[in-house]
Parts: sequence; C-alpha cells; structure tokens
Amino acid sequence: MIQSNARRRQAVQSLSTARIAYVQSCWHREIVDQARLGFLKNLKQHGLLREQVERFEVPGAFEIPLQAKLLAKSGRYAAIVAAGLVVDGGIYRHEFVAASVIDALMNVQLETEVPVISVVLTPQRFHQHDEHLKFFRAHFVIKGAEAARACATTIANLEKFRAG
Repeated sequence: MIQSNARRRQAVQSLSTARIAYVQSCWHREIVDQARLGFLKNLKQHGLLREQVERFEVPGAFEIPLQAKLLAKSGRYAAIVAAGLVVDGGIYRHEFVAASVIDALMNVQLETEVPVISVVLTPQRFHQHDEHLKFFRAHFVIKGAEAARACATTIANLEKFRAG
C-alpha cells in the first residue's frame, strides 16, 4: 500500500480555508469551460470562495490524472476537481481513454486520500453540430454546479473524520 505523503503533510483544512485544485483539459474548451463556470458560480452557496480555487490546464483528458496526482501529493489541496470531455470519434480510442482516465482518477484519490471530484464526461455519442454543442454546454454547467456541492460536502466530511 502506498503511504500518503499528502495526508502526512496536509493539516486538517476547514471548509473556509480549504484550497481546491481545478484541473481542466483544453480539448473541447468551449464546452469544458462551462463546467468551471458552473463550479465557480455555485461555490459560495456551499461555503467556499473563488479565491480558494487554483486552476490548472492540461492538453487533454488523458493528461488529467498525472496532474491530479502531483497536486494531491503536494499536500496543498483539500480536494481536486477534474474536468474534461472524452468524445467518441468513431474509433476504439474513446473507450480506452475514457476508462483509463476515470480509473486513474479513482486511483489518485485512493492512493493519496485527497478527494478527486470528476467532471470528466464521456458521452457515447457526440457530434459537433449545434444541437449537441448546445446540449453539452448546458450539461457541463449543471455538472460544474454538482461538483461544487460534492467538493464542499466531501471536504466537510473529511474535516469531521480527520479531526477525530
């Protein structure tokens, strides 16, 4: 079992002082940006402030897990939010990337004990026409808002647990 450097270095962080790392892929930025906007817009109602969030960008979803792991191991963040879009371009690669990213994000949080909130979506069908673009932009806003709630709830739960 891997010992958690992050847990050893991380002091118990209260919701009001917790730092959050937001990792976002740049692939399909016009859609993925909407998750960040939804996340930031909904922080305050869950006891968090925009100033507590530090944003990191990576080229695509496949690069998110390594960035998340390095951030988690730093001990500076109470939680990490990961956002990306893995689309089916009609080749097998979609399923491989989607499974790899989601599995790796789960492993990051289990190995480091720093929660990773995933807004990495992997729709089965995606086409770059107006109807899908409109739908996924709106859907990512909703998922960003859900991530704000999940992030705050998870940090609060861990704070209670770690405080003993």
